[in-house]
Amino acid sequence: MVTGSRAEYGLLRFVMEGIRDSELLDLQVAVTGMHLSPAFGSTYREIEADGFVIDRTVESLLDSDSDVAVAKSIGLGVVGFADALDSLGPDLLVVLGDRFEILAAVAAALILKVPVAHLHGGETTEGAFDESIRHSITKMAHLHFVAAPEYARRVAQMGEDPGRIVVTGGLGIDGIRRLQLMSRDALQADLGLTFGARSLMVTFHPATLSPQGSADQMAALLDALDSLQDTTLLFTMPNADTGGRALSGQVADFVRDRPHAAAFTSLGQLRYLSCLAHVDGVVGNSSSGLIEAPSFSIGTINVGDRQAGRLRAASVIDCEPDRASIQNALDHLFSAEFQATLADVRNPYGVGDASERVVRAIETVELDGILQKRFHDHAVALWPSEESADA
Repeated sequence: MVTGSRAEYGLLRFVMEGIRDSELLDLQVAVTGMHLSPAFGSTYREIEADGFVIDRTVESLLDSDSDVAVAKSIGLGVVGFADALDSLGPDLLVVLGDRFEILAAVAAALILKVPVAHLHGGETTEGAFDESIRHSITKMAHLHFVAAPEYARRVAQMGEDPGRIVVTGGLGIDGIRRLQLMSRDALQADLGLTFGARSLMVTFHPATLSPQGSADQMAALLDALDSLQDTTLLFTMPNADTGGRALSGQVADFVRDRPHAAAFTSLGQLRYLSCLAHVDGVVGNSSSGLIEAPSFSIGTINVGDRQAGRLRAASVIDCEPDRASIQNALDHLFSAEFQATLADVRNPYGVGDASERVVRAIETVELDGILQKRFHDHAVALWPSEESADA
């Protein structure tokens, strides 16, 4: 099992518990990426606090978030995971998502002939290079756990064996069902703040493929949020993507002079989900606004195209990354008409049993011969015939 970020660990946690507690499986944990960085909260400590043993750490992040530094981090990750996988000798590497450190781990596994199980494949995020990383991992993986039937069809469309694709639902829902979330009073005391008449959770990550700079988008978002009255703003800091440090600086500057706003490098899974249980909405471009937030019957303002292509519930309001569009979305979010619709929202990512489905499948999968993949063609006309081209 590989984990490289706070958000991804929150999704993996109960899969890790299930593997650890299984009579048929043994858990090995390799930690990398933001977990090992003090700048991102040294969140490997949360993994240890949850009772897991970290078998190997792989340093990969450089002290920079430029395009060149991120590309070099991938190279460092491949080197580190080559050694880690050679030492640990796993029968199966379990990874989630689309981050560059996960690409490094899977690239090393491919050459070392370690089968890969990939969670949350088949999704699309057209505004970030995560999209290409996710699909690349799919092609290097041998077992696929997807969050919805639409994503299963997409993985099959990429030539993967339909018999190796399992629809589990979204892993983010599992924590909502399985954790005892904090009360409002306990959460406020723990965070050291008091919620106002209204409150919002705000997370904005770099949109790495957007033609508009992420810093400009963040400035527009902060400008719109600054117009709100009696609203507590809880920020979680951006990921270690290209340009992420500039965005973190903008958030830090914003909250410094505003007592109703606070920023957190890492809330941890329990506090984060507890926040979702007590805020009035989510704003930004994080996948959590699409996957977890609908289960709390709160609205999400999804800014820009970072999450373009993902399934979304009726509680999601899409808007452009400019001040006027964000302001209109905020007005819609707090409107009585929109709020009245939230109680009936259905979350397309399932009911919270994804982890159990993943563990059961891993317990029963036959690994002999799994490395030799056959491309499964589909009868789809992709190119015009010569006749139609000449017409």
